[in-house]
Order: sequence, then C-alpha cells, then structure tokens
Amino acid sequence: MIEYVMISTIVMILMVIMLLLVNANFLEGPINTLTYSEFTDIGNGVSTRIVDVYAIAPTTGNISSDYNLPDDIVGQAYYVNIGNTNGGLSSQVVTVSRGSIVTNVSIAGISSTAHGQAMGNTTGSGINRISYNSGGF
Repeated sequence: MIEYVMISTIVMILMVIMLLLVNANFLEGPINTLTYSEFTDIGNGVSTRIVDVYAIAPTTGNISSDYNLPDDIVGQAYYVNIGNTNGGLSSQVVTVSRGSIVTNVSIAGISSTAHGQAMGNTTGSGINRISYNSGGF
C-alpha cells in the first residue's frame, strides 16, 4: 500500500510539472511566432498603402484612402505606429506592437520625395484612413 501511494505521489508531481511546462513551451512559443509573422504582414500592408497614396498624391490638394486591418491577432489587440525611428527623414517605419512583440517595417520610397514625412498611429479595430494634404497637417 505504501509503495502505491509513493509511486502515485511521484507520478502526480511529475504530471503537475509537465502541465506547467506545456503552456510555456508548446503554446506560448508558437503563439509568439504566429503573432510576429502577422505583425510583419500588417506592417508590410500598411507600408504599401502609404506608398500607394504618396505615389498618386496631387501637387496641390489632398487624398485619402480607407482600409481595414484585422481587429485582433490571436485574440488580442495591437497597435500600429507610423513615424521615424531616430527623427531623420531616412528612417520612416511602420511599427506594429503588442507587449514584448514588436516588428518594424520600413516605408520604402517616400522618405526621399518632396512629400515629407509619414506619421500617425492606429489600432486594428474599425476602419483606418491614410490621408495626404499638400499643405500639411
């Protein structure tokens, strides 16, 4: 009887340890990898939309484009920031982040143009808008 209780106790302790490790190793790792990939895709999409608006931007006047992003990634909200990493015109990026997961995607093609800087922020919820005004905002 004592053998049965001791072996059962050891097996139960090992089972509890395994349950604690399964979440960290088998669930969190793939979720973080998937989130990073999705953030990179979202950053690329926003960057492409910004370049498209700047490519057809009028010399005088304004233009706007509405677009939709996924409301959440793996059931959680995220933030999108558009701006400069070090304050210079040559380093414009789209930063998509949530907690410790951050991706930076370069906005190619508009930093050297006469149109100036792209900046702003948004979240995934609702309809988002990219606007250009030749007079500035």
